[in-house]
Amino acid sequence: MKITSKGQVTIPQAVREQAGLYPNSEVEFVVRPDGEVVLRPARGSGSPIRAAFQKVRGSATAHQFKDMNTDEFMHFLRD
Repeated sequence: MKITSKGQVTIPQAVREQAGLYPNSEVEFVVRPDGEVVLRPARGSGSPIRAAFQKVRGSATAHQFKDMNTDEFMHFLRD
């Protein structure tokens, strides 16, 4: 993969998913003494529950919940 003139690269989807990197994730770069660059989730950048929500964001379709009222939807979430 190449670095663009703006210094950008595209992280393949499979790599992002395996590393737990989702849209709006914060990352940090670590340069090791041998020059190897490591990309990882930023420390303290979010809670595990936030990461879990990011992972499933957009996976439910609205038609599943179209005829539910608020109480029914909350019951669905709690079960």
